[in-house]
Amino acid sequence: APHYSTLLRFDPQNYPKIVGDVAESWSFSRDGLTLTVKIRNGIKFHDGTPLTAQDVKATYDKIIFPPEGVASARKALYVMVDKVEAPDNSTVVFKLKNIAASFLANLASPWNFIYSAERLKKDPRWYEKNVMGSGPFMFGEHVAGSHWTGKKNPNYFMPGRPYLDGFRAIFIRDTAPRVAAVRSGQAIVEFRGFNPAARDDIVKSLGNKAVVQESPWACNILVTLNNEKKPFSDARVRRALTLAIDRNEASKALSQISVMKYVGGVFRPGSEFATQPAELIKLPGFGKDINAARAEAKKLLKEAGVPEGFSFVLKNRNVKEPYEVSGVYLVDQWRKIGLNVTHTPLEGGPYFNDLRQGNFDAGVDFDCEFMDEPDLYLLKYLSSEASSVNYARYKDATLDELYERQSRMLDLKDRLPLIRQMERRAIGEQAYQFPLLWWQRIVPHSSRLKGWKIGPSHYVNQDLRDVWLAQ
Repeated sequence: APHYSTLLRFDPQNYPKIVGDVAESWSFSRDGLTLTVKIRNGIKFHDGTPLTAQDVKATYDKIIFPPEGVASARKALYVMVDKVEAPDNSTVVFKLKNIAASFLANLASPWNFIYSAERLKKDPRWYEKNVMGSGPFMFGEHVAGSHWTGKKNPNYFMPGRPYLDGFRAIFIRDTAPRVAAVRSGQAIVEFRGFNPAARDDIVKSLGNKAVVQESPWACNILVTLNNEKKPFSDARVRRALTLAIDRNEASKALSQISVMKYVGGVFRPGSEFATQPAELIKLPGFGKDINAARAEAKKLLKEAGVPEGFSFVLKNRNVKEPYEVSGVYLVDQWRKIGLNVTHTPLEGGPYFNDLRQGNFDAGVDFDCEFMDEPDLYLLKYLSSEASSVNYARYKDATLDELYERQSRMLDLKDRLPLIRQMERRAIGEQAYQFPLLWWQRIVPHSSRLKGWKIGPSHYVNQDLRDVWLAQ
């Protein structure tokens, strides 16, 4: 993020207000099917070449209409786009097939870095291993497993920014040494967050030299089941697995040792789209009576012909929290309904590869987004062929149809009934995959850090352009 610009962005001081980044202004046509964006003049890439509307068009063409051999994880979010035009160097026009409630917010996605059209034309995969943007910091160096550095961009288009002369990001895998880095002053801040114990440790050591910022986190741990494999192809088995989980106890226990905290459905608890508690408890696995839920789970397993002591493997990321602690908890919960589960943490590469290829029984997945928006969170629950981020390997035309309908509704009161329908089907009736807990973001940092404000997404406000260090 420090190396790149985006078309629009979220105002970090007034999240989720949308403001321009390389965009100077924008307006929709009366019918809502054409968005015209004016690009700021004088923006330059770090190699000195000008950033124009042609670069914005090339960037979004790569996302929306990727060339053969290039994957686009966000393609499904832009199905409403018919074409992107650049009639002149300062104008970008998005022509839509239909109105979509989330379209403008998706243009503010912190993932949509503006790339050079010239470089994409020569090699659409160039940016996978090279860094060259127009952001506040130019790329310095990357030493694998050690650090990544950036240096101030003297030609950045925002006058007076960035404040810092540069930054150095250090790679530390485990929690304890990350805590030690902040506590000792080796690092000013760790932006993702720590658990409560780590927070207290840092505050105890730094005293009034520590500042703590907290926020509900737009992330959850998601239990993903391989719907193509028996017995997980049976909805009764999948419902049994979610019924067995005591989420209320998980909230009490795991919130002490990890960032896991809130019981919720498909949407972040507290958000405008969240399921109200009275409705949530009607979903399997979200009720208050765990003994009754587990009795129902055992009954469903028996009906499905799953024998006592049935064994399967739960694949996971080898990141202690919140992934490994979640895996350990799930194994214990499923043991209580007579299942024998092996927990297998893997390195990131093999883990993601196995989920994408369907080489798993069950997996500990996650759903983290940059804002509370149904089009983003529900994307995970579309049929696998329609969504590259759904690893559960099922087809459900009903979910796909509900998704498309709610996406075209501009009024929240019209969207909510369709959203609730989709949620009940995806994590309730069919239980294709289901949330465990939502997270709490806790960032203790040095009081020297100024100009940074926490939000519910760790993807937002990471470009460091407004940050400075007090002496």
